[in-house]
Amino acid sequence: MKKIFQISIVFILILSLFSLCSCGYEYFDLELDADYTNNLQGTVLNVYNWGEYISDGSEGTIDVNKEFEKITGIKVNYSTFESNETMYSQLRTAGVSYDLIIPSDYMIDRMISEEMLLPIDVNRISNYKNVDEAYKNLYFDPENKYSVPYNVGMVGIIYNTKMVDEIPDSWSVFWDSKYKNQTLMFSNPRDAFMTAQFLSGVSVNSTNKADWDKAADLLKSQKSNLQSYVMDEVYGKMETGEAAIAPYYSGDYLTMYDVNPDLAFVYPKEGTNIFVDSVCIPKCCQNYEAAMLYINFLLEPEIALANAEYIGYASPNTAVINNTDYCYYGNEILYPKEENMPKTEYYRNLSDDIRYYYENLWIDVKLY
Repeated sequence: MKKIFQISIVFILILSLFSLCSCGYEYFDLELDADYTNNLQGTVLNVYNWGEYISDGSEGTIDVNKEFEKITGIKVNYSTFESNETMYSQLRTAGVSYDLIIPSDYMIDRMISEEMLLPIDVNRISNYKNVDEAYKNLYFDPENKYSVPYNVGMVGIIYNTKMVDEIPDSWSVFWDSKYKNQTLMFSNPRDAFMTAQFLSGVSVNSTNKADWDKAADLLKSQKSNLQSYVMDEVYGKMETGEAAIAPYYSGDYLTMYDVNPDLAFVYPKEGTNIFVDSVCIPKCCQNYEAAMLYINFLLEPEIALANAEYIGYASPNTAVINNTDYCYYGNEILYPKEENMPKTEYYRNLSDDIRYYYENLWIDVKLY
């Protein structure tokens, strides 16, 4: 009897755990524009995206992946990366397989040139009509053949108003000894070099190795001033006041500001990088039809709005941009008026020679 009693208790506990798991998220009554079938029920979709880059159900928000699973029966395996270069390396050398990825413009350009992406027939994506014309036919995919826009952003300077006296509207603040051990810098080469290139007045797409040498020397001279190189670690450091100044992406600033209202944001007067992150299907894809369904789902007005509000980036989706209930409607950081728009430059896919050159320079900078 004792054994039966113990088994019964274990069984009740297991049922309780399942109950807790199933009740942890309340599904939304979504009004979807497209029709979704469950023809692919039981299959798996492997998604590879940036960290903190999708509405995940926290604080009452829509859990995009759970909602997609509910309406299609497709299991979403969701993984994250910290940089385009990490994502590329995983696909190129690690032998991993993903069905859907969300790289940035210059990396999409590179992956197209290296035949790493599958074509996307946008005529099969009914919600493609929601994509703003401003983000179609861009330089990296002029025929809209391999990518569907997901988010738009620019890089700026995040600073703590309690720790910084002035508005740091120049990249030079990262070399200012006044903020020694209080500044952070990108831990990926393209963004880090960008800060030094704008400061020195050269193109972020320069094919002149001397320009990259100059930027590398600037980054070396900056190093003694830095607290650390960061990517996603920037959230904790800026939100808690552990660091005073960091270069980072506009949308992520808004996320940090929600936690720490002492934070402010400015676009440097020298100019900055503008980027478009887009959904792509890599050649290693094992579930193409599920990937197409997922892309259409991401373009749904309710889903795009949930993502735009959760992530804090500018949306390329007109159903979001024109929605006056959108919490960032008309936000000047995300959607600056023309007269306030900073000087910007897209990253371009550089030749192997230049890329290898600056990647080796970056190793020297980190080891300096």
